[in-house]
Amino acid sequence: MITDMSHPATVVDRLTKVYRRGQDLGKKGASRNLSAYVNRAANLVRATRDTYFRALDDISFEVEHGDVFGIVGRNGAGKSTLLKILARITLPSAGRAEIYGRVSSLLEVGTGFHPELTGRENIYLSGSILGMRKADIARRFDEIVAFSELEKSLDTPVKHYSSGMYVRLAFSVAAHLEPDVLLADEVLAVGDVNFETKSINKMRALNAQGMTILLVTHNMYLIQTVCKRAICIDAGRIVADGPPLNVISKYRTLNLNQPEQVRDQAEAALRNRPARMVSLFSEPRDVSPDSGLTVSMRAKVRDPGMVRFALRFTAPDALHYFTVYSEPVRPADGCVACEVTIPRIMLMPGNYYLWGNVCADDQDRTILAEDYIPLLVRGNADHLHKLNFLWNEAVWRVATGEPIPAEQSAP
Repeated sequence: MITDMSHPATVVDRLTKVYRRGQDLGKKGASRNLSAYVNRAANLVRATRDTYFRALDDISFEVEHGDVFGIVGRNGAGKSTLLKILARITLPSAGRAEIYGRVSSLLEVGTGFHPELTGRENIYLSGSILGMRKADIARRFDEIVAFSELEKSLDTPVKHYSSGMYVRLAFSVAAHLEPDVLLADEVLAVGDVNFETKSINKMRALNAQGMTILLVTHNMYLIQTVCKRAICIDAGRIVADGPPLNVISKYRTLNLNQPEQVRDQAEAALRNRPARMVSLFSEPRDVSPDSGLTVSMRAKVRDPGMVRFALRFTAPDALHYFTVYSEPVRPADGCVACEVTIPRIMLMPGNYYLWGNVCADDQDRTILAEDYIPLLVRGNADHLHKLNFLWNEAVWRVATGEPIPAEQSAP
């Protein structure tokens, strides 16, 4: 890790990025049968081609060495643009963004690897871009491959990888080539839950060794428990900067007008799924930080295949905090039932929703049926942010009454 501590790890000073809305439509591919459409589109372009917008608008901040720095904001706020500028993928329109030390980036899927090269070749390519010698890459090669769990696909061009496979390899490379600063933009949301858990633990270990991490995420549980400091960006400007809990509070106020819309969309998406929640009950529904609760669920499933139960904790505006999953279970006569106990709920006081799910036993744990109930967390939890990162464990009991071993939650 970097030893020069005479300046911050990252300096962003009056950074601005301006884009132009609309662009000229090329003639290539246009057919005569579409002439009316092209004319209408051209009129729209002429109306907007001279209109500009600021994806980032005069923002400034510094990140100290060894910090985990969270960046939150609604879609389109400018978060990804910021990381692309820091990663030298996009140039700023004004201001400056400097990172001191070797940088590795985990941006959206598809960034950073050459699609025609194999996984093996891309590992060496990534290390070379970071300025590493071939011998140093080879020394870490087996560890990278083992962490990614992609041994059988290592000599396949990455253009044939699924998004989950791509994320596995990209994270493994970025984490094991020992950069001084890691930029991560929501990429772990694409992977499966077990790999997400392993990756977050790896990031924590790297940070403990001195790595600086800039993390863009919609996962407020990560911001609350991993980050030392955070900012909230809205419409290209920083609207909150400071302790993670204060920034989360500001972010939630930006989303207060969305809860009903989010729930309506979720319910509409579930209407035609091959399962139905029959009951969802929590005891109690009024808890304090560090206390526990027990939730029972029952569902009817048309698909006789294996399924899992899941319990997800969100804010009223659908911001995700954490999820716990059961082991697979096979429906008996089309019905499944369970009871899950969480001994300690590491949440700050406030209003939340408990979402009970029945999921397909696939890599993505596709939701088959879902319902929600409110949860109130009361009291004082000023001590929570001082604790090390804690997983919310769960003990499951299916209809047979046999306990299922506790499983760590996915943030």
